Amino acid sequence: MSKSPSVSLPSDANASGRSFGTEEIAELEKVIRSGTLNCTRGTAVKAFEERFAKWLGMPACRAVPSGTAAVHAAVAAIDPEPGDEIITTPITDMGAITPILYQTAIPVFADVDPETYNVTAATIAKKITRRTKAIIVTHLFGNPCDMDPILALAAEKRLPVIEDCAQAFGCLYKGKHVGTLGTIGCFSLQQGKHMSTGEGGMVVAGDPALMRRMVLFTDKAWGYGDPNPDHYFLAPNYRMTELQGAVAVAQLGKLDRMIARRIEMAERLTAALAGVRGVAAPKLTPGGRDSYWKYPLRVDPAVIQGGADALGAKLKAAGVFCVPRYIQKPAFECQILRDRVTFGKSKFPFEGPHRADEPPIVYDRAETPGTTDALARVVVLPWNERYDPEHVDWIAGVIRTAAAELA
Repeated sequence: MSKSPSVSLPSDANASGRSFGTEEIAELEKVIRSGTLNCTRGTAVKAFEERFAKWLGMPACRAVPSGTAAVHAAVAAIDPEPGDEIITTPITDMGAITPILYQTAIPVFADVDPETYNVTAATIAKKITRRTKAIIVTHLFGNPCDMDPILALAAEKRLPVIEDCAQAFGCLYKGKHVGTLGTIGCFSLQQGKHMSTGEGGMVVAGDPALMRRMVLFTDKAWGYGDPNPDHYFLAPNYRMTELQGAVAVAQLGKLDRMIARRIEMAERLTAALAGVRGVAAPKLTPGGRDSYWKYPLRVDPAVIQGGADALGAKLKAAGVFCVPRYIQKPAFECQILRDRVTFGKSKFPFEGPHRADEPPIVYDRAETPGTTDALARVVVLPWNERYDPEHVDWIAGVIRTAAAELA
């Protein structure tokens, strides 16, 4: 199989797959000419926060410099005690896990549905203990978790739900934006997301007290505008710059169009792959709208000789960049968690007097069979708003040919 010389796929790593243009330049020029690059005195970040909150239908938004900072602010708002546990997914970026540790809590991993790649109410329920402080759900690849059962479980156990929507702009569950369903929603503006400022993030919450806590946390806990302001608690500086805010304002104006294009082209690929033996299109959550951050193929190794690795190698040889197995291994097998490499040699918060009466935290792949199955079978295709029918039809042809050769 050889690469077609007539097709070059757009990449979100550069201008070929991103929608930056005159609008961003105009907004940046306003900021530069103003001479104010700090959001505490500027207007761009405030405008973006107001417009993004309105886009989601939420009362307020706080912009921060990364998706990791967004998750950190959310966890800090929940305010766990040392040694508390926060349930999350083993298929996620480490940037969504380290904030748990920085706030002295311990990540506990629920298994995923191997076909949607998302945690479920059933898998979360197995991990709840008396030390559980919160649940983080990740809407992976832009496909929503099945939220009704998760929210019902959380309400029964009186646990807040943090939604990690880094990959899920425009993803809907029963007509509502993800990020507005749980207690707190977190978003990312990293280079490859649906909209981007290079790095950046946002947090939203319907509870004014939680929003105030997150606003304080992201600005050294200084009470701007309070009658007698002070630094109320331990907190970093996670302010977004006006330069990021300017790009965000312009990008938000294009967001609905960019999401619609991703969905249109993804649905075209799904239709083109119908009937291809051994390769399945993404399984959509009932009641959900997938916004396709990426396009995950599920490979049946009983049909495709060599499974996901072999199919991925064929696609890459033909010029279709892809990632077999996505993150390669569950997050809990990374060294930071496997060897408890946290604060010096303390292994805190996994060990210490705050865990004296608790069973040790054990990460065991045997407890996450869905995760193992999901990673073993997935081939993740990059996706962006610059794909057109020619790109998609060519990709479909490459997949069909590769699947036939390996069948």
